[in-house]
Amino acid sequence: MSHTFHDKKPIFQQIKEKVEDQIVNDQLKEHDQIPSTTQMVQFYKVNHLTIAKGMNLLVDEGIIYKKRGVGMFVEEGAKEKLMHQRKEAFADNYVIPMIQEADKLGLTERDIINLIKEMKGRGPDGD
Repeated sequence: MSHTFHDKKPIFQQIKEKVEDQIVNDQLKEHDQIPSTTQMVQFYKVNHLTIAKGMNLLVDEGIIYKKRGVGMFVEEGAKEKLMHQRKEAFADNYVIPMIQEADKLGLTERDIINLIKEMKGRGPDGD
C-alpha cells in the first residue's frame, strides 16, 4: 500500500480510495478487519481526523462497518458495490465522452472497437 499522496484530491478522499482499491483487488475481503485509525495515522503520517473522515465516508456508503470497541470491517457485498460504482464512473468519465468525440469525428462503432483493440495491443506504455 503506497503512502504517498497527490494534490489533485483531498487526502481523506485518497485514503478512502486506497481502502476501496484493497477491497476491489481482493486484498481485503468481506468481514476482514481493516487497519485501525491509529495504524493508518502511523502508516500515512496524517492527522487522525483526516483518516476518520475517509473511513466515515466508507461507513456512510455501506462499504465498511464498525464494531464498537473491536474495529472496522469490510461490509458484505462491498466489492460488488464498488465494482458497480466504478463501472458507472468509467462510463460517465471515459466512455460517454469518447463516444461523443467519435461522433464528431465520424467514427463508426467498428472504428472505435478497432482503435481500442489497436491501443490495447500496444501495452500499458503505448509501445
